[in-house]
Amino acid sequence: MALTLVAAATVAGGLLTGALLAIGMPKNLTLDTTALLDLVKISLAVVGGIGGAVALVIAYRRQRLTEEDNHRARQAAHREDTKLYIERFDKATDKLGSDAPAVRLAGVHALAALADDWRGGRQMCIDVLCAYLRMPPEPSPAQDAAKYATWRAMREVRATIARLIAVHLRAGSASWCGSDLDFTGVVFDDEADFSNVIISGGSVSFRGAVFSGSEVSFTGAMFSNGTTLFDNAVFSGSEVSFVFAKFAGGEVSFDAAEFSGGEVDFIAAEFTGGRMSFNGAKFSGGEVSFDGAYFMDGRTLFDEAVFASGKVSFGGGKFSGRGVWFSKAVFSGGEMSFRGAEFVGGEAATGGDVAFDRVQFTGGEMVFDEAAFIGGEMVFDEAAFIGGEVRFNAVADWSCPPTGLPAKAPGLHLPTSSAVAADDSQTVAGNPN
Repeated sequence: MALTLVAAATVAGGLLTGALLAIGMPKNLTLDTTALLDLVKISLAVVGGIGGAVALVIAYRRQRLTEEDNHRARQAAHREDTKLYIERFDKATDKLGSDAPAVRLAGVHALAALADDWRGGRQMCIDVLCAYLRMPPEPSPAQDAAKYATWRAMREVRATIARLIAVHLRAGSASWCGSDLDFTGVVFDDEADFSNVIISGGSVSFRGAVFSGSEVSFTGAMFSNGTTLFDNAVFSGSEVSFVFAKFAGGEVSFDAAEFSGGEVDFIAAEFTGGRMSFNGAKFSGGEVSFDGAYFMDGRTLFDEAVFASGKVSFGGGKFSGRGVWFSKAVFSGGEMSFRGAEFVGGEAATGGDVAFDRVQFTGGEMVFDEAAFIGGEMVFDEAAFIGGEVRFNAVADWSCPPTGLPAKAPGLHLPTSSAVAADDSQTVAGNPN
């Protein structure tokens, strides 16, 4: 302020001197009325300018002090809020350690409410809830009856956690969308409803999870970004539904998963982007259905998968785009069906729309009854037909047949000459018929 006053006084003195010189002073000391009025105006302007400069400095300082006070107040409020959040977190987690199921339920709801209120600590609250689900699996009643009874009593607590997580991932709420969810090794032996959830961003892991009873539903779920992993998961007895699910981006992986019982449904699911993989998965029982699924873009990979028993169905599916690859897969038993499927897409970068290159058919049955090959590309390059049945003899349309099929091979049934007579220009690679 002092510097401002000095500068203003200096400027004012200079202006006043300049004004006096302009009206002929000090040579002419006589002031007429006009000159006197001009001098008064200049003096008032100078005084006003000095006052304005001082006012600006005062306002600036006041604003700075106000901002600093507000900043300190916000910091103090933030520290106080954080302190209260931490206290709520401690109380909620203490309740989760209670021996009473009702108290644990209260702790679950308290943590979920805290996650909604405390954006900065939301992931920490979610991590605790997921960690509870990852607690050791059901103990044997024969080994420890007391622990078994306690574990069963807490079943509702686990179900409530799964339900709350799903609620916060659905459209209209989706407040936890984008958070990381770790269900690694979780045993789903009861119903879990993840229908219509939105998986967009973040990482969701079901690695090593076990689906052994009742139903787990992902019906209508949307997987649009991020990563969702079911690697090494075991599907041994429950029904897992991805009916009408949409896979529009990101990555969903079932690598090395085991399908040994129960039912996994991808009925009418849409695969329109991203990557979905069953690489190294083992199908040894139960049923996996892709009936009516739509493969328009992205990739669905079954590379090196083993089909030993059970049933995998793509009935009525539509393949238009890069599609499905079965590179180096082994078919040694069970049944794979493409009944009524349509292959209508264009060429893919490599491997075609559906690729069975270097596949081994050693058993089981693969059926293409009523399938329509009217575009796109299916390749069987270097496929080995050693046993089992691969049936093309009842296809609905053979306009654009697969490439790489041998003329004859054990268990391989190609359309007869009459079936392809409608278009003599189309022939099966290597097939004189």
